[in-house]
Amino acid sequence: KMAGSSAPWIGSAYLFLQSTCKTIVLPSLYESSQKKPCVFKALKLALEESTGSRNGVDILKVHCSHPHLIVQLKFCKQENCRRFLQSYREGALQESLQKHLKFSLAVTTVPLEMELKAGNEHLDNMLKDEDRCLECIYREKPDRLRDEEITELEACLEGLIIHQSISNSMAVNDCAALNSPSLPYPSRVSSLSPPVTFIFQGQQFANRTLTPDDHQKFAKLVSKKWKQVGRSLQKSCRALRDPVIDNLALEYDREGLYEQAYQLLLRFIQSEGKKATIARLIAALEENGLISLAEELLGLHSNEDCS
Repeated sequence: KMAGSSAPWIGSAYLFLQSTCKTIVLPSLYESSQKKPCVFKALKLALEESTGSRNGVDILKVHCSHPHLIVQLKFCKQENCRRFLQSYREGALQESLQKHLKFSLAVTTVPLEMELKAGNEHLDNMLKDEDRCLECIYREKPDRLRDEEITELEACLEGLIIHQSISNSMAVNDCAALNSPSLPYPSRVSSLSPPVTFIFQGQQFANRTLTPDDHQKFAKLVSKKWKQVGRSLQKSCRALRDPVIDNLALEYDREGLYEQAYQLLLRFIQSEGKKATIARLIAALEENGLISLAEELLGLHSNEDCS
């Protein structure tokens, strides 16, 4: 028997995806650091369309099990799950995902085969009995929290939406409408934000979330000390553990110091969201003797052109 009105309705299912085109191998694309955000974006948009809500279904983890890409889903409301099942049964989800993969991967077509499972139950065999499907999904409680990688990908997706909005309209306020706590560059400070002021060199400054301008200035001016700054930030940021910093150094070695520093701060911003504040970055710069750069970010070198 499913839960009554007094308890939240939560269930889980696995969506198995396979491309029938030999040249498009979804697990390989997802394992590619360049293509992974494209595949994730298509998944996210298709699932949103299937429930008619941005938060209708959560992606907890994406597994690569050749030839399948397996998406672990979590539903928090029965009505959302019901809309998802209807979309899946009618082929709308499949059509939507094919469309979004086509655009995200810039290919002519992505023919898909899909299968839906909850535990040992193959839901494709009982799609006409929606209530039975709901019961199977409800019985399968999620066995994990959202994977850290999924959190990073969602932040990355929000970042793309923000940059597109800025470049199209130059109106940062449009980004606030996204209403997400994981926006890489939050456009407003909520009541849950860190302290509103901090002290630097004996002066008091307004604390705020990092902006694209801060990001670019840091990457341009920090030079070889980007690793040291990263290790200072890692004390309060799990996303910047030593292997991550070392991997960034290797992965972006050819692109040079600017890109290495840019990617470092991007990880910090994506991981910390609204907690990625100027105060935390200034403290890390101060710890590593980068006072001039700290002053630059705080606008104390107004006579110099660092745009």
